[in-house]
Amino acid sequence: MKIFFKTLSSITAILIILTLVCNSQNSQIRAFASQRLNTSNRNVVNVAVLLYSFDDPFMLKLKQSLEDIEKENKDKVRFTFYDGKNNIAVQMETLDSILRGNVDLIIGNLANVSEDSVKNVVLRVKPTSVPLILIQIDPQVVSKVSKYYNKIAFISPSSKETGISEGKILVNLWNTNKEALDRNGDNILQYVLLKGEKGNPVTVERSTYVVSTINDSGIQTQELESINGYWSKELAKNSIDSLLLRYAGKIEAIISNNDAMAIGAFEALQKYGYNAGDKTKNIAVVGIDGLPEAKDLIDKGVMTGTVIQDMKVFAEGLYSIGMNLINNENPLENTNYKIEDGEIIIPRSSYEYVKK
Repeated sequence: MKIFFKTLSSITAILIILTLVCNSQNSQIRAFASQRLNTSNRNVVNVAVLLYSFDDPFMLKLKQSLEDIEKENKDKVRFTFYDGKNNIAVQMETLDSILRGNVDLIIGNLANVSEDSVKNVVLRVKPTSVPLILIQIDPQVVSKVSKYYNKIAFISPSSKETGISEGKILVNLWNTNKEALDRNGDNILQYVLLKGEKGNPVTVERSTYVVSTINDSGIQTQELESINGYWSKELAKNSIDSLLLRYAGKIEAIISNNDAMAIGAFEALQKYGYNAGDKTKNIAVVGIDGLPEAKDLIDKGVMTGTVIQDMKVFAEGLYSIGMNLINNENPLENTNYKIEDGEIIIPRSSYEYVKK
C-alpha cells in the first residue's frame, strides 16, 4: 500500500511539473507572438524634430508644414517638436533624452552648425542606429562628418533661387523708379547687408546671389556694411540703429537674409523718421520668407519687398527622405532631388512680393 501511495505521489508531482513547464512555455510563446504582433501592426513612425528656436518665424512655418503632413498621414507618421532655444547645449540634452525613448527618425536644425557640434550630434546618434537628417550644414562640414555614420542625410533648401529673387526686387525698382532707390544720384546702389548665422550655407547663398543678381543686371553697388544678425529681429534693429548714426543719409537699401531682420531694420528706420510716408526720406528694405508682418508693411508702402517661399515643398522633402531612411532605402528613392557637395538640395517654390 505504501508503495502504491509513493508511486501515486510521484506521478502527481511529475504531472504538476509538466503542467508548470507547459504553462511557462505557452506564456513565453504568447508574449513573443504579442511582441511580433505589436511590431507588425506598428505603422506610425515617431519622428523627433529639433528646431533651433521656436522664436524664429521661419522655423514655425516649417513646424506648421510638417504638422500639416502629419494630419494628412495620421496612420503613418507622428512628429514631436523640441525648442532648442537657440542653445546647442539645450539641444544636446534634448537629444540625449530623445535617444532614451522610442524614436524612428531624428530631424535636426542645429543652433550651432560648427564641425565639432555636428560631429558631436552624429556620434551621439550613431550607437542607436536611429536615422538622422541634419538641415543646412556647411558642405565643408558635411564632407568631414558624413564618414562617421551611414544612416544620415544632409538636406538644404535651394537658397540660390531665393537670393536671386530678392535681387530682382531691387533690380526692378532701379529700372522702373531709379530716383526712389539711387537717392544721391551717383548711379551706384549703396547698401547694408544683414546676414544670418555666420558659416550657415543659407546665409552664404542668399548673400552671394542677391548681390550678384544686382551686379549682373548692370547696376553698380557699394557695400557699406555687412552684419551677421543671426536671423534676429532685435540684433538687426540694434545694428541698423547704430549704422544710421554712422552713415547718416548714405544708406540707400537694406538687404536682409530674412524677414525678421528686415522688420527689425524697419523699426530702427522709423525711430529716425525714415519709411514713415515721406518719399524723400525712404530707404529700400527687402527680406526673404514672406512673413505676414512683412507683407503688411509692403502693402502699406513702407517696406520694399520680400520673397515668399512655399515651405510645404521643403517639408515634403524632409518627409520623403526620412521615410526612405527609416525603410533602409536610398534617401533619394522616388524623388527628383539632387546631391550637391554631399547635401540633398530641395528646390523651393518662391516668388517676389511687392506692393501692387
